[in-house]
Amino acid sequence: MAKASKKAAPKKRRTVANAKKSPAKKTPRKWSAKVTSTSDALDLEAKVFESKDPAKIARSLKRSADKSNRRKTTPFQSAMSMLNFYINRAGKNLTAKEKAPLEKAKDELRRLYGKED
Repeated sequence: MAKASKKAAPKKRRTVANAKKSPAKKTPRKWSAKVTSTSDALDLEAKVFESKDPAKIARSLKRSADKSNRRKTTPFQSAMSMLNFYINRAGKNLTAKEKAPLEKAKDELRRLYGKED
């Protein structure tokens, strides 16, 4: 008496055609704007990133980072992180002219914290 061999059915691979579609999520389109305004680490001044003065931006970020009790890193790291976040995400659609003061604010922030080379 021969045993009948049982072959396992081949597994279906997930492809675009048979992938389950998840229900549409209602997320805000500008999630980065929400993060900027409701950051758990820093309470930012209103419209701080709209300033054309790099020193003013850096001073404001320093003030916010220094007085925050909720941040998990050093004040310098928190301030620089928020500035980089804004440049890379929230400020993704900025023109070069609008982005220039933000990039210069990084150097000013380093100077204020004594982290310059």
